[in-house]
Amino acid sequence: MWITVENYKQFTMNYTTLIIGAGPIGIACALACKNAGIDYVVIEKGCLVNSIYNYPLDMTFFSSSERLEIEGIPFICNAPKPKRKEALEYYRRVATSNELNIKVYEEVKKVVKTDEHFIVETSKQSYRASKVVLATGFYDIPNKLNVPGEELNKVHHYYKEAHRYSLQKVVVVGASNSAVDAALEIWRKGGEVTMIVRGKEIGNRVKYWVRPDIENRITEGSITAYFESEIEEITETTVKFRTPNGIKEIENDHVLALIGYKPNFEFLESLGVALSNDGNKYPNYNPQTMESNVPGLYLAGVVCGGLATHEWFIENSRIHAKRIASHIAHGELV
Repeated sequence: MWITVENYKQFTMNYTTLIIGAGPIGIACALACKNAGIDYVVIEKGCLVNSIYNYPLDMTFFSSSERLEIEGIPFICNAPKPKRKEALEYYRRVATSNELNIKVYEEVKKVVKTDEHFIVETSKQSYRASKVVLATGFYDIPNKLNVPGEELNKVHHYYKEAHRYSLQKVVVVGASNSAVDAALEIWRKGGEVTMIVRGKEIGNRVKYWVRPDIENRITEGSITAYFESEIEEITETTVKFRTPNGIKEIENDHVLALIGYKPNFEFLESLGVALSNDGNKYPNYNPQTMESNVPGLYLAGVVCGGLATHEWFIENSRIHAKRIASHIAHGELV
């Protein structure tokens, strides 16, 4: 049962700062708080760096390892770009070697603001904190196609590895890094791949060493691609889609709708965070302190970008942690 605001003083789990999310930026916030002498706790609904854990097994980061480092702790990698497994090892070691106070597999259910505190109810217990930091990322909520048949078991919004799609007819929707990586890997493992892309070409943010590969596979006909096209209906055995030359329908076993992800806007709005009306739903915050329009509530990492999820990455949002810790500890700006 939810403990009401009226009896919040009975809580025993009291912290100055409660951080929601144990991804790389949540870990950075925890480390910055610890170094600043701020008592804190991190609440994570999944495993440590849950989003990275759920990335494709063989994913290679766009960034070099030094750009993914936290607080100057070296990220040693033999290759120019680290892979998912190396990132998991790095962030796990940062968390464990620094004995960060992180509680995993504990989901935040509700946050209520009183005059002086936040009361946070989780799946396991309740907390009282003077400050709350949202470092929740955006990987948990996939964008949907919103077409008939999307609820079928053959439709997937996440991709893990290619083996299951061998000898299958697979439609990959999208032309971003995740879609391109999936299309190439599945084709190399013996899948018959068709890409359906809303735009006129492969996305301009696709990794520079991968873009020529996918373009060459399309040019030679190994992978079929329909540009300026959109799915209209998915059935158990086919996919129907609209192209510049009319409606087409092809046989199909699986659909990978890899068209991006978004922050939990409902959760942000439930906390009182104002969102912009320009279509990107940018949350309202002070970029110098990272404090939102709700006093004592801070935003960190990619959640700051709203629907423009390409604007913030680990490497350019690491500084959020120091800004937040400095403002909480001293009221100072970094």
